[in-house]
Amino acid sequence: MNFIDLFSGAGGLSEGFIKAGFCPIAHVEIDSNACKTLETRLIFNKLKEESRLDFYYDYLLGKIPRDKFVSNFGTTQLSNSVINTEIGGDNNKAIFETINKLAGNREIDLVIGGPPCQAYSLVGRSRDKNRMKNDPRNYLYKEYAKFLTEYKPKVFVFENVLGLRTANDGAYLEDMRNHFGEIGYKLDYDILNASEYGVLQNRKRIILIGWRKDIDFVFPKFKKEPNIWAVSNLLTDLKKLKPGEQNNVTKYKTDTTDYLSKFELRNGVDFVTQHIARPHNNRDLEIYKIAINKFERGERLKYPDLPESLKTHNNQSSFLDRFKVVDGNGLSHTMVAHIAKDGHHYIYPDKRQVRSLSVREAARIQSFPDDFFFEGGRTAAFKQIGNAVPPLMAKEIAKKIHEQLY
Repeated sequence: MNFIDLFSGAGGLSEGFIKAGFCPIAHVEIDSNACKTLETRLIFNKLKEESRLDFYYDYLLGKIPRDKFVSNFGTTQLSNSVINTEIGGDNNKAIFETINKLAGNREIDLVIGGPPCQAYSLVGRSRDKNRMKNDPRNYLYKEYAKFLTEYKPKVFVFENVLGLRTANDGAYLEDMRNHFGEIGYKLDYDILNASEYGVLQNRKRIILIGWRKDIDFVFPKFKKEPNIWAVSNLLTDLKKLKPGEQNNVTKYKTDTTDYLSKFELRNGVDFVTQHIARPHNNRDLEIYKIAINKFERGERLKYPDLPESLKTHNNQSSFLDRFKVVDGNGLSHTMVAHIAKDGHHYIYPDKRQVRSLSVREAARIQSFPDDFFFEGGRTAAFKQIGNAVPPLMAKEIAKKIHEQLY
């Protein structure tokens, strides 16, 4: 079963579909760092199939430079399958031509992906004087629909933020239903919380699934996983970090945990990559200490509670939780791309390590396995992680679609 992934990001949605048995024909993504990440992951999958993962681990350990890794172990077709361009307008013709060459005689069974969510998000609307009504990203679903018209897949999956239901008083969602219906697809949706599928994060998203009117398909019933774990199950085996400490490669501190084993986040080798902490100034560290101390007493820090000497914003009536500790004894709050700008909203839950989350810790909270490598450096990695669909949730969606189509 073959698929193409639109607005791919780093490939969280794709990761779940690949692990459920689907085969990627192409990924289309505008961000160049995310495209390099996708290419690296595709080479990983190729080497895994060939039982040659030692070469991948040599790359992670810095023994093989990236250009030689790609040229020696990738293929031209693999590299071409990651299409680094913007979807829409005149670009679509070139994208179709590339995908057609890649697919050959193979049918495209699925289209998956979720357009950028800023235009639909509640935060985005609250910050824009026009409530994002003039944002062209509101209509990217029409570009998505052009791929359905071109390839006529059996099923498509469209992921987005909950704000899609209420954006423009629900008109965009209703327009989607009508538009997809006009090109031959039935559509239904549900709200899924990633925490019910093994992800240690409260992350609710709207999952729209459409299917061609001529096939026998119903919207899947997803199997929820009782959550008996906490974020601490993700953190205890990783080395302690100081702010600014850059452990591109480090040994695990302890053996794996039940959670990491069950959901296969540890990868069977004795090292982990990208356990990298961003640096913080003294003011931020003082605020983090206050936030952690409050959290350990069962309280959340509100910005107006800070001493005047630590305040830098005059706005004390909105975004009061801009400094937020991750709940080590429960689930993390939603991971978003803002983590690329600062770590204030993702403070490590231990006063013995006063800092924000490392790249690897954030990736684990999003349920990426430890052998998933994010290209482009720390900031680019955080952005890719925050924007991603958690692979564990994606895998559950993929499994249920796979069962019906077979």
